[in-house]
Amino acid sequence: MATVNEILADEAVAHAVDLAQYSQGVLQRMVALLNRVDTDLAAELAAALERLPAESFTVERLELLLASVRDLNAQAYAAVLGALEAELQALAEYEVSYQFQLFEEVIPEPVQVRFPIASVTPAQVYAAAMSRPFQGRLLRDWSSQIEAGRMAKIREAVRVGYVEGQTASEIVRRIRGTRAEKYADGILQRPRRDLMAVVQTAIGHTASVAREQFVEANQDIIKAERWVSTLDNRTSAQCRIRDRLQYAVGTHKPVGHKIPWLAGPGRIHWNCRSTSTPITKSWRELGVPIDEMSPGERASMDGQVPAETTYSQWLQRQSAARQDQILGPERGRLLRQGGLKLEDFYSDRGVWLTLDELRKRDAEAFARIAA
Repeated sequence: MATVNEILADEAVAHAVDLAQYSQGVLQRMVALLNRVDTDLAAELAAALERLPAESFTVERLELLLASVRDLNAQAYAAVLGALEAELQALAEYEVSYQFQLFEEVIPEPVQVRFPIASVTPAQVYAAAMSRPFQGRLLRDWSSQIEAGRMAKIREAVRVGYVEGQTASEIVRRIRGTRAEKYADGILQRPRRDLMAVVQTAIGHTASVAREQFVEANQDIIKAERWVSTLDNRTSAQCRIRDRLQYAVGTHKPVGHKIPWLAGPGRIHWNCRSTSTPITKSWRELGVPIDEMSPGERASMDGQVPAETTYSQWLQRQSAARQDQILGPERGRLLRQGGLKLEDFYSDRGVWLTLDELRKRDAEAFARIAA
C-alpha cells in the first residue's frame, strides 16, 4: 500500500504535467489575441508610412504619425493582460480547490479529526501572486515592458527602412512578416516569444503561490516541501540540482543541505516546469494515538518519503489511462509494449487542456485514490 507521501509525490508530478499542457492552451489564446490586433496594426502602419514621403522624413514627424500605431499596440497588450489576469484568477480558484480535495482524499480520517484540512481563499492566492514579482517584476510591469519594447522595435524598423530606401510595403512586411511563414519571420515575432515566456511563467508562479499558501495553512500536518523537477534533456541546471531536496514550510530554509530555494519551483527561471510536493508528518510526529488508527492508516501515515525516481520511471508505473492522457493512446501503447523509450516520443506540447478538463481529470484521479 502506498504511503500518503508517496501518493502526494505521484500526484504532484501528474498535476505538473497537466498544468504544463494547460499553459499551452493559455499561450495559444493570448498569442491569438495579439495576432488579431496585428492585422489592424499593419494596416495602420502602412497608412501612416504613405503619409510620410522619404524626402520629408524626420524623427519628429515619424513620432506623430506613429501615434495611432502606438495606441493600437497599447490596446493589444491591455486586452492580453486583462485576459491573462482572468485566466490566473480562475487558475487560483482551481488550484485552491485541487489542493484541498487532494488532502481530503489522502489524509486518514483519524488525522483529519484532530487536524482538519485548512483551505485558503482564491482571492487571497490571486492577490498574493499579483503582489509578488517573478523574474524581478510584477506581471503588469512585464506587460508594460513588452509593450514598450515592441513599439521600440517597430519605430526602429521604420527608421532603418527609410534610411535604406525601402518602400512602405517592404517596411511593413519586414515588421509583420510574411503570410507564407505564418508571420513568424517578422520583427513582431520576438515580442510574441517574450509574451509566451511571461504567460507560462505567470501560470507557474500563480500555481506555486497557491501551493505555498495551502502548505503554510496546514503546517500542523506538513513538515517540509520537496522540490520536484521534470528530469529530461531540457531541465535547467538550477532545477536539476534541487530535485528531491527538502525545504522548511513557510521559510523555505534548506533541510539537510545548503542549496537555497530562491524564487522557488515554477518561477526560478523563465518557463520553469518544476513543482513541489508537501511531506506530511508521521502519525507519531502528529501525536495521534495508535488505537485510533487502523493498521492500513498507520502504515500510510508513517512519514515515509518516496525514493528518488526519474520522470520516465514515474510514468512507467502509472496506470494505462494516465499514460495515454500524457502520451496519447498510440504512444502509451508503445511505451507499455516496450517498443519505444519515453525520450523517443515524449513532449508536453500539442495537448490543450481547459480548466474544466483539468477538473474532470482530477475527479477521476481522486476516485482512483478513494478506491
